Amino acid sequence: MRVAQNVDPTVASFVAEAKDDLPGVEVVVETQRKYTTGSLFAHILGYTGPVSGAELPDLRDKGYLPDDLIGRAGVEATYEQQLRGTYGLQAVERDASGREIQVLRTEVQPVAGSSLELTIDSKIQEEAQKALAWGMRAANLKRGVIIVINPQNGEILAMVSAPSYDDNAFAGGISAANYKRLLNDPNKPLVNHAISDQYPPGSTYKLVAGTGTLSDGKITTQTLIRTAGYLTLGGFRFYDWNHAGFGVCNIICGFSHSSDTFFYQAAGKLGIDRLAYWAHHYGFGAPTRIDLPAEVGGIVPSNAWKQEVFGLPIYPGEVYHAGIGQGYDAVTPLQLLNAYASLANGGTVYRPHVVREVIGPDGTSTPVEPQVLGKVTATAAALRTMRKAARMVVVSHHTWNLIDVPLVIAGKTGTAEFGSPGPNGVLPFHNWFVSFVPKDPRPKKSDPNGLKAVQGTDSPLAVIVFSYNAGTLGNTATETVKYFYQLHFGIKKDYRNFWLMKKSYYRVGN
Repeated sequence: MRVAQNVDPTVASFVAEAKDDLPGVEVVVETQRKYTTGSLFAHILGYTGPVSGAELPDLRDKGYLPDDLIGRAGVEATYEQQLRGTYGLQAVERDASGREIQVLRTEVQPVAGSSLELTIDSKIQEEAQKALAWGMRAANLKRGVIIVINPQNGEILAMVSAPSYDDNAFAGGISAANYKRLLNDPNKPLVNHAISDQYPPGSTYKLVAGTGTLSDGKITTQTLIRTAGYLTLGGFRFYDWNHAGFGVCNIICGFSHSSDTFFYQAAGKLGIDRLAYWAHHYGFGAPTRIDLPAEVGGIVPSNAWKQEVFGLPIYPGEVYHAGIGQGYDAVTPLQLLNAYASLANGGTVYRPHVVREVIGPDGTSTPVEPQVLGKVTATAAALRTMRKAARMVVVSHHTWNLIDVPLVIAGKTGTAEFGSPGPNGVLPFHNWFVSFVPKDPRPKKSDPNGLKAVQGTDSPLAVIVFSYNAGTLGNTATETVKYFYQLHFGIKKDYRNFWLMKKSYYRVGN
């Protein structure tokens, strides 16, 4: 039984020297994790903690002893069985006072735990952390997320959730007061907001209605839809974010301008259940099954879902709201990134993962193979059109000067309202920007707008930023992603718009 931990070396030395006078008491030297990067990888690595008395009855049969350490978060928890190893067993002779005289024999050899090689690229993780820290500081934000994924295999290259914590606070045993402080922090630093919280996706969700209407034959690339400043349904007005509308639009125009009235009508053509069908194809409404604990699954509304939850049918206006990601829909940042990663790779939905291989104590390696969760069974033409539309979001200047950055970036912005109106009558909102680049992201003279480049499915990099309760003049997530790309590709000129990061009741763009 452990009676003290992290004992001062002077005290430990005194106890060791007085062992003859303290039968049954011994000083044990234990290994302790040392996290040299502080909070940089906190939500990926996680932390360990002692086995509690309540847990011991269930864990004793698995070889755990009182006060053993066990993974509590991150890969420390997910890969606990691989990391922990097993105890050995010795027959020991002791005297009447319990003091050890000699080891008689070793009956079971101890087995060291395995090691893990992560998919995380430390350089990209540092770039992501630097970009997110700047964006949150510039916009005075309390929470944010940035994730970078390889669309070709689901490998997570970077994942930062802010605020965070220092793993070292747990390595030596965290005090009750400090743990309580972390638990009670309203911005939840112990929570990995990339996977453990879900939010309205806003206009990023227009990908679902766009893909669905094209694949179901409800529209073609030539179909023109009038986008007024609002639509009237059942006596209610459903407004576009741009109260002037965008005139007559096809799908690329509607998506690139993020026209709400275009996607109200697109969702209406599909209906809620076909909208849900295509959402599920992109992986929404279910956990991505990433190898990290505490992932939530999001919400995809359907007729059956609303009947089960509320005992009511879906109303036509709710279909409109679902089409623009402002209904019951809720996603995690990782789900949303994985959906756009599947768009970028041609329709394969991979299981995201942070461990590349498990290396046994004998040096044998067990790779974590890419795992396909499903396919977006849209037509190839529909997916090409949506990739082109995502590039046109940037080309049409709806991401301000992102088009000037010397990279072919495709993506979608999102402004997701939530909660209740403030004193000024304006709803608070989150910001999203989810993006990807082709394998060769440098612009070509033969393809000045990069529309040919994004028709390929070889993207090696997709990035998402989520800015919680942004409340800024412009899209803070877009500016943060822009800064990440500048850092990652070594672009010396700074294209950031600092003025867009100011707090404002009025916002420009969607």
